[in-house]
Formats: sequence, structure tokens, C-alpha cells
Amino acid sequence: MVYDLILRGGRVVDPAQGLDGLLDVAVSDGRIAAVGRDLPGEARTITDVRGKLVLPGMIDTHAHVYRFVSGRFGLEADMVGVHSGVTTLVDQGGPSVLTFPGFREYVVKPSATRVLAFISAYMVGGLEGHYYPELYRPDCIAVDDTIRAGRENADLVRGVKGHAEIGGFTRWGDEAMRQAAKISRGLDLPLYIHFGQLWALPEGKESYDPDSVLPDMLEILRPGDILAHPFTRHPGGFVDRNGRLHPAVREALARGLKVDVGHGSHFSFAMARLALDAGVVPDTLGADMHGYNTKVPKPRGTPEIHPDTEEMHLFAGNQNFSLASAMTSMLALGLSLEQVVPMVTSNCAAMLGMADTLGTLRPGVEADVSVLDDLTGRFPLEANDGSKVVAERLFRPAFCLRAGRRFDADAAILPRTAMAAAA
Repeated sequence: MVYDLILRGGRVVDPAQGLDGLLDVAVSDGRIAAVGRDLPGEARTITDVRGKLVLPGMIDTHAHVYRFVSGRFGLEADMVGVHSGVTTLVDQGGPSVLTFPGFREYVVKPSATRVLAFISAYMVGGLEGHYYPELYRPDCIAVDDTIRAGRENADLVRGVKGHAEIGGFTRWGDEAMRQAAKISRGLDLPLYIHFGQLWALPEGKESYDPDSVLPDMLEILRPGDILAHPFTRHPGGFVDRNGRLHPAVREALARGLKVDVGHGSHFSFAMARLALDAGVVPDTLGADMHGYNTKVPKPRGTPEIHPDTEEMHLFAGNQNFSLASAMTSMLALGLSLEQVVPMVTSNCAAMLGMADTLGTLRPGVEADVSVLDDLTGRFPLEANDGSKVVAERLFRPAFCLRAGRRFDADAAILPRTAMAAAA
């Protein structure tokens, strides 16, 4: 055999095939040609990846990449994607019934990264990072029209995005989420729900009980729907006001609901430790990066930074991040590599209904491959609530292949502090 490329001698981990060992990966015509030890044959290019992790192309289940239309909230897709070692992004709630054509034309088409979406349940989508809560009230949801938009964009739409948090529930109760559930059922796709406070409470109204949000949502959700931000530092997540795992969490998992970390600036190491110690292991690991938690220039003409914008403090003060950084957080909390890799590969592909084509290095599929440096040392990590851990192992993206084409991990958002600590 003469291959286009062989990645030689890395630690290949492919949960979908049960592979974990020092193997070669061969690529021809943009597809995986073979995986095995000391593959025979020749290649036009041989890349030595000994000492590195070689994974199926990583999938970020929680991205915000509707640049310009969502103000400074949306990041450039390839910066978050292939130039950060990630081959597939899922935009969570950026495009809507009103804005999906623009998403396809100006985000999906020009991106080297594969970009999919969970369509917003709200007509306004992710405009300016959801900072204006009155735009997300129930009468700003068009159920039938959003179902139609989802069907017309079925090649890209893999689910529906909504928010279950006390700012909205105090204003409108659960009606907006009931309408979001109608959309997801009409499309027969999962509903991805943000938990943990997002909007400020309205003046003059008593707050909805944050510990009631999750049990109330159990009456709306169905198996396969996704609970996001389980480790949020805000009220209304998986940890109740008494600092214990909310009893409704076990019921939710028993009913077949899934859990996505949705890391971002809501994340708390302290809350994560409480939930993990109680036996809650997330299914998928979205990075949740956006223009309010990374240091990137704002698009010209957009408003200045909002007063309550959250800053990212991971990696000892460095405010940039990547999906590989989120993997490092999970390892630092005690999860094993064997638990974390499916959270960015095979489990994500299953969540998207694309297990036959994504999240694996099975011969014949498009050659989406992520190659990571696997570094050891002592790396201090700090979350926004001040909770800290020290990671003894750190992942840093080296490069990826997207349909066989190589992209180096050179994005400006990759953590510089971590890179200096690792050197």
C-alpha cells in the first residue's frame, strides 16, 4: 500500500473500536485507510507522533461561533475548531428560525471545521450572548416555524437549545421550556438545557426556588435530552443549596437523560468535586467558549464589554482556553483518560446521531484526527469561584487532521500560561 499519510507510533485511543495502544494511523484520499501496529507499506508523508495522544477528531458539543451576528459573543469557528485541535463544533443556540440561513452561508460554508448546531428555541437566537432576557420570553418562541427551520436544515441541526434557570423561571415559570420541548419533539431531536442562573432576577419579584428548577424540568424532558452545566457555580445546578447532590439528579439519569459539562466560566472545581464524588460522570464535555470569557478583540461596531461579563481564570490567571484544557480539568478532578476520551469523541457522536461517521478512526470514515501533547508536571488551575486544583497531567493540542488535511494548533486562544509551565 502507498498511503498519503501515516501517523506513526502515537498512543491511539478510539473508544468506539476499543482501541488503546501504540499504533499507526494511515490516511488516503481524506479517509482513514488503516489502523494498526507497524503498518506495512509506504506513505508520501510520515509524521512521528510518538509520545503523543492520537484520538478520533475531537467534538466540542458546546461552542458559540455565530460571529458578528451574535455580537462579541461569537468566536471565529476555525480558531475554536481546527486551529485548537478540534475537528467538529456544535454551536449551542446561536442560529434561530430567523438567522439560520446566515449561519449556513457565513459560518458553516467558509469554515474548515465541521460546524453543526442545536437550533435556538427562541426567535432571536444567541444575539449578544443572551444578555437581554425579555427577548427570551415565551411569546418570542415560534414553535411551528422553528420546527420547519430545523427540518429545512436537517443536515446541520442536531438538537434544540433552551435555558432552565431562575432568572427566566422567575419571570415566566416553565412555559418557555415547555415550548422548547415541543420543538425538540417535533424534530425528534434532543433538547439541550442550560442549568444555573443566567439572567439577573427582575426587581420586585420573589425568586423562583433554584432547587425546584431541575425537578420541574423532569416533567418536561425525555430520555436523550441533555442537562448542561452540572458543575455550575450558580444556583440551580446539580448541587443544591445545602451543598449536596440534588436528589433529582439520580432520577434524571435513571430516566435516560444525558449530561454535558459545558465547561466555560460557569464551571466550579468545588461543585464538580461534590457531583463526581456522588458518582455523577458526565457523558460529554463541551468547552463553552465565547467572546465574554476569552481575550479576543470585539467585532468592530459592537457594544463595549458588559458590566457583568465573566472573566476566565483557568490556568493561574490565563483567560484563554480550549477543549483540551477542559479535558485537563477532568483529569485533575480524578477522572481517567479512559473516561475522558469518550466525552470528546464517541459519546459526542452518539449524542449527535452520527456515530457511524464521527468520533472514530474506523477505516473508511473521513480522516478527522486530533493529536495532543500529553505533558506531566504540576499545573495550577483556578475557576471563577476561586476553587483550585493542581493538575499533574496537561493536554495541549499539537495538530489535527480534518478530512485528511492538516491544521496546526496555533490559535490565539490557546492557554499561554499552561504552555510556559509545560516547557
